[in-house]
Amino acid sequence: MVGQEAPRTAGLTRSVARFDRFMAIDWSGAAGPRQKGIAIAVTDATGGPPALLTRERGWSREDVLALLRDDLPADMLVGMDLGISLPFADCGAFFPGWRDSPQGARSLWALIDDICAADPHLSAGSFVDHPALSRYFRRHGGREGDRFHAPEAQHRRGRFRVTERAQEAMGCKPYSNFNLIGAAQVGKSSLTGMRVLHRVDGRVPVWPVDPLPPCGSVIVEIYTAMAAIAAARTAGRSKIRDHADLDAALVRIGSAPMSGSGAIDDHASDALLTAAWLRAVADRQSLWSPEGLTDTIAATEGWTFGAR
Repeated sequence: MVGQEAPRTAGLTRSVARFDRFMAIDWSGAAGPRQKGIAIAVTDATGGPPALLTRERGWSREDVLALLRDDLPADMLVGMDLGISLPFADCGAFFPGWRDSPQGARSLWALIDDICAADPHLSAGSFVDHPALSRYFRRHGGREGDRFHAPEAQHRRGRFRVTERAQEAMGCKPYSNFNLIGAAQVGKSSLTGMRVLHRVDGRVPVWPVDPLPPCGSVIVEIYTAMAAIAAARTAGRSKIRDHADLDAALVRIGSAPMSGSGAIDDHASDALLTAAWLRAVADRQSLWSPEGLTDTIAATEGWTFGAR
């Protein structure tokens, strides 16, 4: 049984205080060639303020894929604000009752990318509209699949991963990755992000699907609300839209402020604060071996870095 396994500790034989640079990517599953919702922030280990990486016309998902696959410096911890997998533990399958349901996160990524091969801009419409798979999603127009809920569900929010239950216990407000409607949904972002993870093609490990290696860059799943909570904000007040508020939050987590003024886009502030938060917590051994993370969970559902 999953719950009886020992916590996952593989790859933790060396100190995790080895990253020199930190990157947070606020992701987007929106349609179109470029996404206004993608923001990327970086910082280094010195404690200075984070900074945005910008593109003149904005970022596309293909741009981010190229960055991750070809242009990362050594020893960078990269956080992506998306779900790196779908619920598995609650039903023993991603898609219970479907004979072709994948058995692990990597095979799920490959399936999504294969079905969506003709979808432009690394989008994932073909996957959620697939005749068999659409039954598991809640889509626009009141189209809720008959398998959107787990059989013994006690609520109407859809299926959750084990890590999302841990997020709830910390005061966060996660959404099911099978939910594709509403301003706070993360399903589209997660599915498009899984296409990118598949195409990274093993060049950068994705923890905890891959064990934490002793050196080199690593990608992890992040939930930007965790950084806000660490900065003494609540999940309901996690969005920051003013530079003064951002500076106050940065200082609370031990970062130098940016000393900006006026309004700031909340995608940018999410990325900036979370990049600084990653730097502040990356050397905490407990975050790399949380109690609920077993080898089976790691290989199927993955985990959100910082959830415990």
